[in-house]
Amino acid sequence: MTAPSRPAPIPGRPALRLAVVPTPQPPLEPRPALSLVQPGRAVPRPVPRPGPRPVLGTPGRDEFGPVLCGRADLPPASGTARRLVTTTLEALTGRRPIAQVQPLTSPGVYAALSAGRRPRWCAEGTSPVIVGRVRVSEPVDGVAEVSAVAHRDGRAHAVAARLEGIDGRWRCTALQIG
Repeated sequence: MTAPSRPAPIPGRPALRLAVVPTPQPPLEPRPALSLVQPGRAVPRPVPRPGPRPVLGTPGRDEFGPVLCGRADLPPASGTARRLVTTTLEALTGRRPIAQVQPLTSPGVYAALSAGRRPRWCAEGTSPVIVGRVRVSEPVDGVAEVSAVAHRDGRAHAVAARLEGIDGRWRCTALQIG
């Protein structure tokens, strides 16, 4: 292999030279790494900060409107969560009437579901919706957060909901279908 040829110098101009100039900064010295966790001590965990929860109503009082319930007054959330996700998706795909979702949802969620807007993947296609594993987390007494995956036509879609204990049963107060 031959060495690259240098360009011919231009007459009347001096040839260029490379000169290394020392910098005026002191040389970098390695510093010890900053340790955020001390050896032998557990890593501190952040304090969980769940969303605001209204004060629970007392069932003995003469009150109008819904009464919030604690975990001891409610059935297991997993059964209600699976029934909610399955019933809602079947209603959005047209396999069951939307009125069957009403006992499981709050008035605002039911109004949004019955407004006619639905995800495109629910409106199109004829294959059935298969609900995968439904996960339930209870961050606060009387509140359950639900996540599930629905499969249709070989694609996966996320479903998330918030259940609150109202009048001795779980009701969906927020629902998001992706």
